[in-house]
Amino acid sequence: MRIGEIAAVVGVTTRAIRHYHHVGLLPEPERRPNGYRAYSVRDAVLLARVRRLTELGLSLDEVRDVLADDAGRELADVLEELDADLARQEAEIVERRRRLAVLLAAGPGEGEPLSPALAELLAKAPPTASPTAAMDREHLTLIDAAGTGGQELYAALGPLAADPAVLVLYERLDELADAAVDDPRIPPLAAELVAAVPDEVFAAIPSDGVVVPGFKEALLAEYAPAQAEVVRLVMEAFMEKGRGGAR
Repeated sequence: MRIGEIAAVVGVTTRAIRHYHHVGLLPEPERRPNGYRAYSVRDAVLLARVRRLTELGLSLDEVRDVLADDAGRELADVLEELDADLARQEAEIVERRRRLAVLLAAGPGEGEPLSPALAELLAKAPPTASPTAAMDREHLTLIDAAGTGGQELYAALGPLAADPAVLVLYERLDELADAAVDDPRIPPLAAELVAAVPDEVFAAIPSDGVVVPGFKEALLAEYAPAQAEVVRLVMEAFMEKGRGGAR
């Protein structure tokens, strides 16, 4: 293949290829008698690997280190890894298009990019004007969008979402909006919130958790101080029960 052909196959520019040659990331191929570079399938695989790694945010120095580790691997192994990467990208695109279709099918302001499992869960919840209940819905939507939720977890949360008694707990949490962090209502409310969660929920939580990095801090910052203290106690209890279940 000539430089224009391999660029078209991999989906990069010829300028990028020349730059990779210049910085020593992509070795110069043999040249034909007419002086044109002659690229092989191995070169195309290597170039595709470079493109994939840079798309993931790696610097060229970091890409060079990864490629050095791949140097002794068989071509078939590298091709299989590239194929797996493409399959993951394809699945992500299908899911994004599905969520986009939901938004396009809804009227302005009517649709949310929810998974079917989360939409089914939220449909079970009785209507309420509770601000903290609305915040919980937003947090679930964020976790769902990040892909860290799951159908099993949402199914386990179903009975909890449909329980009218939970609305009373939300209302008690709302009442702490102007309270101090040492308010005596905080510990018993946190304990009741933890007790209200079925054991099946903890069994459905993945071993690596469902909270994305930085989410806990951002979540607590959204609440008033006394409310944040309740949520903090609840989260700590959840983590402890989750570890106990893992044992």
